[in-house]
Amino acid sequence: MTPVLSPNTQAILLLTAPLIAGRGTASSDLLSPGEYKRLARHLREIQRQPADLLSPDAAEILRACQPVIDESRLQKLLGRGFLLSQVIERWQARAIWVVSRADAEYPRRLKTRLREDAPAVLYGCGDMALLETGGLAVVGSRHVDDALIDYTMAVGRLAARAGKTLVSGGAKGIDQAAMRGALEGGGRVCGVLADSLEKTTMNREHRNLLLDGQLVLISPYDPSAGFNVGNAMQRNKLIYALADTSLVVSSDLNKGGTWAGAVEQLDKLKFVPVFIRSTGESSAGLDGLRKKGALPWPNPQDVDSFEDVFNVAMPTPTASPQVGFALFSNEEPTSDDAKPTAPVPPGAAPLPQAESQPSAPVDVVSDAQPPAEASEELPPVTPEAVAPIDEAKESPQPESTPAEVLFAAVRAAIQQLLSAPMKDAEVAAALDVSNAQAKAWLQRLVDEGVIEKQKKPAGYIVKQSSLFE
Repeated sequence: MTPVLSPNTQAILLLTAPLIAGRGTASSDLLSPGEYKRLARHLREIQRQPADLLSPDAAEILRACQPVIDESRLQKLLGRGFLLSQVIERWQARAIWVVSRADAEYPRRLKTRLREDAPAVLYGCGDMALLETGGLAVVGSRHVDDALIDYTMAVGRLAARAGKTLVSGGAKGIDQAAMRGALEGGGRVCGVLADSLEKTTMNREHRNLLLDGQLVLISPYDPSAGFNVGNAMQRNKLIYALADTSLVVSSDLNKGGTWAGAVEQLDKLKFVPVFIRSTGESSAGLDGLRKKGALPWPNPQDVDSFEDVFNVAMPTPTASPQVGFALFSNEEPTSDDAKPTAPVPPGAAPLPQAESQPSAPVDVVSDAQPPAEASEELPPVTPEAVAPIDEAKESPQPESTPAEVLFAAVRAAIQQLLSAPMKDAEVAAALDVSNAQAKAWLQRLVDEGVIEKQKKPAGYIVKQSSLFE
């Protein structure tokens, strides 16, 4: 399904996108990601959304934005309506869709994990549903020998047999080998491109795969954008954010996009476990990643052993780089308010941090999402945040076991999440755990009488009685 270009997305495109059709040149006034982030925050503060900048009372809103972005600059960008109509026609002719953080169709995994750093606009071609399936991220160097190409293709074929989506960057070398192996094996592939989305989608070999729902290609950059080293390095976090686990097949030491992306994942983001190839000739880059906490790839040879890779928990507690938000608070705290997450016992899947959304119509993360969408993102799971769920209930005592402490946090997070019905797969994606883990937690809460499984609309929801206990 191709999403309709919403008014909010149109406004964001006018502010941030080059809108290059043919040989046109991009405006030098485009808002950078940081500038748009500040503007989105300001719009939220004044109870507005991007689409309001195109409304009849836009002049007043633009004046209100003057402290953040120069009014004349915004007017110039918003006046590019003809260019926008031209480029939209071009994209539609090539089956390229566009979504923004303001759209409900925007990938939940990116919004939940990256939050403010999720791309304001995402371009793509193919089945958007593949973006929510998780899977294995495979990354590596462009220049590798035939042995590593064969190895990587075998990993892709195994992912296909196991029914796991293969997520990679579409670059020459390891990325393309992994994707080709998965596609030849009849599997599903998500390619996160740093350049040339339009050209890639027009490739004859890709068209049938895109049409059949076997392949989806996305990019946070203009579909006609050429290669840029900075873009290639920045898109790596999207690859990890869309996956359940990851494998680095090859990497240089202290340089290159593969190294930078893996180190960022190990040291800062911590979305998924990072495995490194453990057979064949090693390298200084792989050894360096191992010293930083990367795990040796267990070399699964069949579907069952491959599935086991997805049950490996993060080796260290997850620490979000983002500022935390207090539970039930509509106020954005300073960095001094950020709290660490509760420790995760060995063998337990980690919980991501995510901010609760304010009641305002616009948020820098979810931009124009209605209040009902607030359940998509979780509050930070901290000892302080667990208690306010129900002040009549005692928080875990110091003598509680680690498992009890963990599940108290899980219980609070799921209660917050299920203000609207959600299926187990949706809960798993929001909590960033396997479907099996999510099902186990949900069943326990059903047994406790905290939540119930309803038929219409299908999904789990907090029992009404428990809301008032």
